[in-house]
Amino acid sequence: MQRAEGTFDLDRFDDEAPYDDREGVKLSRAHISKTFQGDLAGTSETDIITVFTEVPAAYAGIERFQGTLHGREGSFVLQHNAGGGGGAPWMTWKIVETSGTGELSGIRGEGQIIVGPDGGHSYTLDYEL
Repeated sequence: MQRAEGTFDLDRFDDEAPYDDREGVKLSRAHISKTFQGDLAGTSETDIITVFTEVPAAYAGIERFQGTLHGREGSFVLQHNAGGGGGAPWMTWKIVETSGTGELSGIRGEGQIIVGPDGGHSYTLDYEL
């Protein structure tokens, strides 16, 4: 396994009004555009479904990354899963097998997203090619 690390910026976060809002639990959708720096260099588009209670409680989503990974060019799709317990959020992502293109064809792996105390986003991605 190889590891990729770096940061990303949220360029756009378009959230919709909740489509289901009952008893203090809201479900809604959002579309996100990102720019990656570090071992992943490129851009992505993500669609997520979120669960809000008093705070954001969970989300699931699909993201297509286009760019380079350790200098290899192509694209792949990430499947997101996130939640929290005891005030500690967790966010994971898994590469959708068979989604790699170009020099990233055949890629597989998984990693995590980390939100720092300042609100900045970083990532790790352990992968095989």
